[in-house]
Amino acid sequence: MSSLSSRFATTLVAAALLFTLPVGSQTPSGKDVVAPEAFASHDPVARGMSFQVAVVLKIRSGFHVNAREVTEDYLIPTDLRAEVPAGFKLGPVAYPKGTLQTFTFSKNKKLNVYSGNVTILLPLSVLPTAPLGPQHVPMKLRYQACSTEICLPPVTKDVDATLNIVASTSASKPADSEIFFPK
Repeated sequence: MSSLSSRFATTLVAAALLFTLPVGSQTPSGKDVVAPEAFASHDPVARGMSFQVAVVLKIRSGFHVNAREVTEDYLIPTDLRAEVPAGFKLGPVAYPKGTLQTFTFSKNKKLNVYSGNVTILLPLSVLPTAPLGPQHVPMKLRYQACSTEICLPPVTKDVDATLNIVASTSASKPADSEIFFPK
């Protein structure tokens, strides 16, 4: 292969690679915009007691997600679903209020969104028949993240709450957290 042919082939490969690079590679994936973490209001949790699991969403600066109550039908609301194991009872999920904001893509229409840190609360009860020891409450968080100019495709992330179940309420202690017990 001649030097000219080799340079031509190299140029073709370089051009092909250039066109296959993602456009806007500085735009993060929707999965990277929100970091959810679960916390229990008590540790351990006793059979027969009610408690809460808080899922704290840490939303990347410069981004927001649609609130649970959306202002337009086409918007995808934030949704948290729990799959409670045997021995637990789930109450209605409590979503915070969002804030009304206007964005480049929404023109003059204010959208109800979450930004910064947001806490979603799941009220749970431990039934007297709940298994003792470590238990997991798997959850799915669905949201759509947007910047001031674009919206990323909606994503679903797994979130897990690990609970330690004990028999006696005297062994249960409130979690040392300002999420549940602000000072």
